[in-house]
Amino acid sequence: MALKTAPWDAAEYLDTDEAVEEYIAAAFETEDPAFILKALGTVARARNMSKLAEEIGMSRPALYRALSGTGNPEFATIAKVMHALGLKLAPARAQPAPRSRRKESLTTTRRSARP
Repeated sequence: MALKTAPWDAAEYLDTDEAVEEYIAAAFETEDPAFILKALGTVARARNMSKLAEEIGMSRPALYRALSGTGNPEFATIAKVMHALGLKLAPARAQPAPRSRRKESLTTTRRSARP
C-alpha cells in the first residue's frame, strides 16, 4: 500500500504574531531575496491576502505575483506589506565578511617583494 502524504503549508501554522515574527526573521537570516518574498507571501496568505491587497492598494493577483518568490516588487511594496503585517524593517550590523585568502596572499607577496 502506498504512503499517502499531504502538502505542508506553513500558512496554516502562522496563527500568532510571535509565529509570524519568528518565521519572517528566519527568512531574513537566509539573506535570499526570493526566499524572503516567498515567506512574506506565506504570511500574507495566512493573514488574508485579499484584505492585505486592499489595505496596501494593490490587486490581489498583483500582490500574489509580487510575493511569489519569482516576482520583482518595488521596495515600497515590500515596505507596505511589512507595515500592513505589523512588521518593520530594521537595520542591523552584519557580521564582517571573512578576509579573502587571495587578498591576504597579495599583501604578503607585496611586503616580501620590497627591498
